[in-house]
Amino acid sequence: MRERIASLFAAESRKVLATLIRVLGDCDRAEEALQDAFRAALESWPRSGVPRNPRAWLVSAGKFRGIDALRREQRGAELIDGIGLARDRDRDRAAWAKDTALEDLGDDQVHDDQLRLVFTCCHPSLAVEARIALSLREVCGLSTAEVARAYLVSTEAMKRRISRAKAKICESRIPYQIPSRAELAGRLDALLHVIYLVYNEGFAASSGAEHVRATLTAEAVSLSRLVVELLPEPEALGLLALLLFHESRATTRVDAGGDRVPLEEQDRSRWDHTLTQEATERLRDVVMTGRMGPYAIQAAIASVHASAEDIAATNWSLIVGYYDLLLRVQPSPIVELQRAIAIGMGGELERGALAIERLIAVRLGSYHRAHAARAELRRRLGDHDEASASYRRAAELAEQEPERRYLLRRLAELS
Repeated sequence: MRERIASLFAAESRKVLATLIRVLGDCDRAEEALQDAFRAALESWPRSGVPRNPRAWLVSAGKFRGIDALRREQRGAELIDGIGLARDRDRDRAAWAKDTALEDLGDDQVHDDQLRLVFTCCHPSLAVEARIALSLREVCGLSTAEVARAYLVSTEAMKRRISRAKAKICESRIPYQIPSRAELAGRLDALLHVIYLVYNEGFAASSGAEHVRATLTAEAVSLSRLVVELLPEPEALGLLALLLFHESRATTRVDAGGDRVPLEEQDRSRWDHTLTQEATERLRDVVMTGRMGPYAIQAAIASVHASAEDIAATNWSLIVGYYDLLLRVQPSPIVELQRAIAIGMGGELERGALAIERLIAVRLGSYHRAHAARAELRRRLGDHDEASASYRRAAELAEQEPERRYLLRRLAELS
């Protein structure tokens, strides 16, 4: 029974929380009510058995525990009335015991509650770092300590960050609701951007002792699936396709010691072709709509890598073409850098290296991956002195230990 309840917690707790936030009107109170509900299940279900609708039972349990907390704190009957919970306590408890309360809590209502929570956490009025922290905590279910470790800050600092975000929601009266159709486009962009940033931090950590943070990538994929399930817009599908392409080679991106393995050295036979197939189908769905946004274009680039037998067989000219398209819809120096790398890997080494050097001189002088890319192309050109200088500079700028070890190893190989 304990294992079954633990499994239910993993599968249902964030759905129950989303509904409890709507019912109780407060994130912190809903978190406490969620814990109380599962504690009640541990006490009750071994005797009475698992109820017919476990999710509804848990919501009911959490709701009534929340009411009890309000009464204990003597918050006043007007507050209870204000959230529609002024009912006869004994009658409500009888309904709960018979598992008749909230029988109308269907999947559509649960999905709406989840979507409300997602959009609230990712509201554009919140700072990006606050959106990410709040989404990981409330939507993905990471503990405050886990979120803190992911971003290399103390638990207390992360607790303050999350508290400020919740306070901002209250002070700004950010509504706990799904945006109207008129508001949806802008809100969806903010949500997808948060998921993308969370995944990127897990895919290649910006600093710390790990190159990959699998917890973050898994949570980003889970959140992306949820968004597609609730709101299957082309860019949401494009982002999920992109993440799945990357996840398909997750096990080959680091070695046994946790150090980075470059694309050309990865064992492609170990790539997860089930994920690749799903990603391809998602991308095909986007292409059929004729609405290719930035995430879908990046997914198309990833699909070229996924379909190549090895690095030499990669269609680099097609990748350059995709980057040209991406630059038109989302210009950035990072996209320019990736395009220059593709040009070099496609055979125009000098042209690619010069493009990277221009970016370093103007915009990417402190970005270690730009120096690492220059080093790689200069190494392929046989210019070992310049390559060594760039590997050394990249290692100086890198804040992630596995990345630094990789760069120093490449430098040692040149020596």
